[in-house]
Amino acid sequence: MNKITMLRKEKGITQKKLSLEVGITRAYLSNLENGKHKPSLEVALRIAEILESTVEKIFK
Repeated sequence: MNKITMLRKEKGITQKKLSLEVGITRAYLSNLENGKHKPSLEVALRIAEILESTVEKIFK
């Protein structure tokens, strides 16, 4: 389980809710969680903000 998935589940946030808040599709979020894509800096920053973490901790 990667950091996005772990933090998202710890906070009780669904993929659908996180993807809507970030402004990406649920499918793209799933691909990020499965390591199939790398996020843009803007998307990485938004995910970190919503999950109350840092880009470094999530995407290291």
